[in-house]
Formats: sequence, C-alpha cells, structure tokens
Amino acid sequence: MTIRFYARVLLLLSLLSVLVACRETQQPIQIRVRLIADGRERVFDVPTATTIDEFLRGPKVDVQYSELDIVNPPPFTQIADGMQITIARVTEREECETSEIPYKQTPVLNEGLQPGEKKVVKSGQAGSQEICYRVTIIDGTPKDRVVTRTTEVRAAQDEIIYVGVSGDVEPVPVDGLLAYKSNGNIWVIQGSSTSKRPITTEGNLDSHVFALSPNGRQILYTQKPSVTDDSTTFNQLWMINDISRPSQPTSLVLDNILYADWIPELENTISYSSAESSQATPGWLPFHDLWQMRVDPNTGESLGVKQLLGRSGGGLYGWWGTRFQWSPDGQKLAWAQADRVGIFDFASLQDGDVTGFDAGLMKYPVLVPFSGWSWRSTLAWSPDNSLLIATTHGAPVGSESPENSPAFSVSVTDTTGTLNATLASNAGIWSAPQFSPLLSQTESQFPKGYLAYLKARDPFNTINGEYDLVVADRDGSNARVLFPEEGRPGLTAQESIFQDREFAWSPDGHQIAIIYQGNLWIVDVASSITHQLTLDGRASTPIWTR
Repeated sequence: MTIRFYARVLLLLSLLSVLVACRETQQPIQIRVRLIADGRERVFDVPTATTIDEFLRGPKVDVQYSELDIVNPPPFTQIADGMQITIARVTEREECETSEIPYKQTPVLNEGLQPGEKKVVKSGQAGSQEICYRVTIIDGTPKDRVVTRTTEVRAAQDEIIYVGVSGDVEPVPVDGLLAYKSNGNIWVIQGSSTSKRPITTEGNLDSHVFALSPNGRQILYTQKPSVTDDSTTFNQLWMINDISRPSQPTSLVLDNILYADWIPELENTISYSSAESSQATPGWLPFHDLWQMRVDPNTGESLGVKQLLGRSGGGLYGWWGTRFQWSPDGQKLAWAQADRVGIFDFASLQDGDVTGFDAGLMKYPVLVPFSGWSWRSTLAWSPDNSLLIATTHGAPVGSESPENSPAFSVSVTDTTGTLNATLASNAGIWSAPQFSPLLSQTESQFPKGYLAYLKARDPFNTINGEYDLVVADRDGSNARVLFPEEGRPGLTAQESIFQDREFAWSPDGHQIAIIYQGNLWIVDVASSITHQLTLDGRASTPIWTR
C-alpha cells in the first residue's frame, strides 16, 4: 500500500517537471503588420495584441496623424497578424475664382412701335461673381472641390427690348383728355382711342406724383434722378406745360417729393410735400409739410413760395407720409394719416392759423404695416365740394387685434364732421371710392351723380385679393357690379400703396377708365359696354379731364 502510494507521488512529480520544462521552452506570441504611410512601406512585429491607434503612437512606430487623415482600417480596430495599415495624408485649401454672370434679355411690349418692331432701350451688361471652393488634397493629389461661398461682385443688368404690339384696338371716342402711365412714360389719348401718343420717352417715372391740371393742359410728375449714384435724392419733380403740343419737360428743381398737385382755381400754382432720402425702408423720411409755389410755365422757375404747413411727426407710423387732396374749388384740403382723415380750410392755411394736424373728422384703428409700407386712406371730393369720401379701417370681426382687422369700408363725411356715414361695408383696402362728376341739375336738392368703388371678392383677403368695379347712387344705394363681367378674373391693385388710382371718371360722368390686367379699358356706366384701349399690359394710373 505504502509502496504504491509513493510510486504514484513520484509519477505525478515527474509529469509536473515535464510540463514546467515545456512551458519554459514555449516562444512568445508575435504579430506581424505592414504599414504604408508617407510614401514608404514598413513591416513591424508587434509582441502583443493592441489597437491600431496604440500601435501607431508606440515608440517603435511614432507616426502622427490628424483628424483629416484617412487611416485604414480605422484607428479603433484591433491589430491582427498579417494586417496591412495605410495612412493617406489629407489637407484642405481654399481656392477662389471669378466667373461671369450673363445678362438676360427682357422683351417689353410697347405701343409706341410698329407691330413686330424691336428697339433696345437699355443695353445689357454681364455681371461677375466670386466663387470659393474647399479643395481636399489626398497624398498630394487634389480630389474633391466643394463650393463654400458665392459672392456677387457686380450685378448683371438685363437688356430691355421694346417690342411693337401686334393687333389693333377698336376706335372709341374719348371725351376730353385721358392720360395714363405705361412703361415708365406718360401717354395721352384725345378724341379717339386710336390717337394714343407718348408725352415722355425716357421711361423713368416713379410712383409718387402724377397730376393733371383741371384744364387738361399741364401735368406734374416725379421721376427717378438721372444720377443713379446720388444717394441723397430719390426723385425729382417735373412739369409739362402744354401736353396738347410737343414740348420739352421742365424741371421744377424740387427733389424728394412725396406729394404734389395743382391747386384748383389758382393759375400755374402747385402744392407739394417733401422728404429726405433714407437708406432704411421705405427709402425716405417724410416731413409732413406743405408748400405753395407759383411757377413760370415756360421755365419752371419759382415765382414765389409759401409754407402752408410746418414739419411734424405725422402721427402713428408717420414714416410713410401724409396724403393730401384739394377740393374741386381749391378752398379745402383733405389729408389722411395712418388712423384718421381730416380737412384744412385754405384760408386758415394762407393766414398761418394752422400749426399742425388735428384729431380729424374720421378716426379708425391703425393698420399694422406690411412689408415696409403703411396704409393710407384714399381721398376724393364730391364735385360740389360738400362731401369727402374715403376708405376707412373697420373694427375687428373676430378675436384679432384692431391693427389686424380685415374690415375696410367706404365712408363719407361733410366738411364739418356732422355727417359721418358708411356707404359700403367690407369693400376692401383698395376700394378707392370716387364720386362721378355731376350729370345734370334737377329741381331736387340732391345733385345727380354716381359713386364708384372697388369691392373685394373676398372681404377677408383684400390686400392681395381680386376686386370688382361697383357703381352705386351717391348715397351707396342700388349698388351693382359693373366690371369685369361674370366669370372673368377680378381686378388687382397696381400702384395702390402710393396713389390708389385704378380708375377715373370721364368728364361727363358716363364712362369710367380702368386698369384691367395691365391694360386700359373704358366702361360705359349705363350699358356696361367695355372697350380695351391698350394692348401692351403696362398701363397704370389713369387721369381723365376735359
């Protein structure tokens, strides 16, 4: 028993010694990897398994790489025997180059040319731009180019080409003189629709002043300054003394004019309100002043200037300006600001008794400005000088604030404010109501005539929506849609934020000239018969007088 036990112990000891001897003679583990970087190839034996990042940063290798460099396989990968590791060096640089911006050709229909005739009125000029790229360079070879920024160095100027209109308009008798603007020029029609002719040809009228004298011979207008880099001037006031015969426009040497008009019953006399140019929207700072000036009709020189209103702030949202409108007899001056309409007596203005704007005769909630403009009511007098009609902003129709109310009505007042009535509710912001001239005097104490205004098809979308031309009796009764006919698109505002002159009554009160889809039309009030007078789609701002 004892012998067997000792034999087993000796056998176990022998086995243990053999195992120890084998362990002592075993070789350490070796991992061989191939590294390709910086244009050369090297082989390394790594004694222990590790990550590629630890291997590259080890003392034997000591290879640095940036976040841009491409390591393949990725640095977090565990090294394996026979693995090949590559490092592609990546850098970035910016490259910029200048390229041309081609100009466009813009054809503009013009009735002053023969059908099909073309005339270049403004030469095109190519612009330029700087385009910068981020260029990726891999091991010295440029690869990807990605645009990082594009900067316009010089804007391209389109080439403007006038093209004669094909087609003819139907001959229509035109009572008195009908003036309008087209392609930045003044056009007039006298006698017949076939007698259209341009009065100016430079094409640089702006949207502030366009006023015909009561006798139909003289016209005031503002145009853009001839020196385009003059940042202190945004327009200039000009006059044509007699549009019945060829004559050169005359400068009145007045700049930055927001309003100007002829004073009725005063020969060669105008009133105007001025401003100063501004880099901020809308491009001017109004003075809300008013001046009277008598001009030499031949030279445009001043024969005397008198200030009727001094400078002021102009009330709420005064940065847009104040609107003015003389009564037909020149004895009253209506004015409109953002939240009110009032009337000045001309005698008080002449005597200097007026020192500023009062509370007005019609007040309404101010309208919050839209896209850099602030709404002002239209102003129109009755031909007997007794009534003033305007568009007024209504109270909220729901939970909106007063400033955001969509309601606009046609309202009327007398010169004392005793009468203050609504003639048409929810007509729209561009309703621009106007009384017709007197048709005839009867034994009735009420003058005979009409009221016309534009009525929005959607009373809750009147700024950009469509309108119909409505004619009614002077008190707003018996209203009916006159134009356009049922099923056709509605009227849209042209220059309403400045002048609100989409239509004009004929001197006899039987027709209305109106802008529809960019063309001038005449509509007969009694029969609703319509005639299109222009074809180029560029007409605006009609004025009609004897």
